[in-house]
Amino acid sequence: MVRATFFQNSYGIQRFRCSGHADDRSEAGHDVICAGISALVINTINSIEELTKSVFSVDTAGDEGGLIDFSFDDIPGDDAKLLISSLILGLREIEREYGNEYLILEFKEA
Repeated sequence: MVRATFFQNSYGIQRFRCSGHADDRSEAGHDVICAGISALVINTINSIEELTKSVFSVDTAGDEGGLIDFSFDDIPGDDAKLLISSLILGLREIEREYGNEYLILEFKEA
């Protein structure tokens, strides 16, 4: 299962962490869930880098770990906030479509 945790404060989402895999057994068809989650997350990070002035840090733990830990180094701009909102929208749709057996979204105070 993939766990996507978003940490927020009064300025909005300041950090998110995605870890795990959609299905450790890699049954046919389930790998598409993990690929969809990965595409959304990586595209969001690339978009923030290329399309905004927000400064951030990313830590990853190799292919085996399935971990991406993203955090803004300062207060994100409205454009970066919109991209994070778009990521959440996409992940919620995957969670709704496939269930929280494969993806769990969490929101916590930073």
